[in-house]
Amino acid sequence: MLAIEAVIFDLDGTLAHFNLDYKALRSEVRTYLMSKHVPASVLDVNESIFEMLKKAEIFVKNSSKSPEAFFEVRTQALGIAEKYEMEAATTTNLLAGAVETLKELQKMNLKLGLCTTSSEKAANYILQRFKIDGFFKVVVPRDKVKYVKPHTEQFERALKTLGVQAKTTLIVGDSVVDMQSAKELKTVAIGLPTGLTTTEQLMSNGANYIITSLTDLPLLVKKIK
Repeated sequence: MLAIEAVIFDLDGTLAHFNLDYKALRSEVRTYLMSKHVPASVLDVNESIFEMLKKAEIFVKNSSKSPEAFFEVRTQALGIAEKYEMEAATTTNLLAGAVETLKELQKMNLKLGLCTTSSEKAANYILQRFKIDGFFKVVVPRDKVKYVKPHTEQFERALKTLGVQAKTTLIVGDSVVDMQSAKELKTVAIGLPTGLTTTEQLMSNGANYIITSLTDLPLLVKKIK
C-alpha cells in the first residue's frame, strides 16, 4: 500500500453542518425553469438542481434559436441556489473536531483540498468565517468546473493542483456522490454518515472506510499508512 499524500474533503455535511433549505431551493429553481418553458413533468422536486439543469439544457437548446439561452437560464438558476447557500453559510457551524482534525492532518504533512457543489462565494464565506481557509492548498467550488460530482472533474482538478496520485489520496464525504467519484477515480473513499446519507448507502456506493467522527480521520490515515 502506498503512503497517503493528500486528503480531499467535501464541505457541507462533512466539515460544516448542512443546513441548506433544500426543499425551498429545489422548489424555487423548478418554478423558475417552468417559467422558461421546461415541462413540469420532467422536473422532479426530489432531485438535485444539477439534475434539473441537465434536463433543462436539453429542452432549452432544442427550443431556442440562441446558443446563449441556456447559459442565461443556468446562471439564473445557480443565482437562486447561491442566495440559499449564503443564507445557510451565515448560520452554519463546523462539525465537532473539524479544526483539530485539519491541524492534525497538517502536522502529518498531508496536502489538503476541498471540493464542494456550493458556489465559490458561499464556500469562501464559510472557510474565512471559521478561519480554516489556510489549511487548503486547493478549493474547487462548482463555479470552477463544467460538471459537479458525481462527475469526477472537481476531484481531478484538485488532484492535479495538489500534484498527487489518486491512489495516494483520501476523499472524505457524507454523500453518495462523493463515494461514487472516489470509487471511479480509485482514490480511498471515506464515508462520514452525518445525517442525510446512511452508512449502508455510503458503503454500497463505494466507501472503503466509514468514520463516525472527523477526529477518527488522523488515526485512520496512520492505520492505512
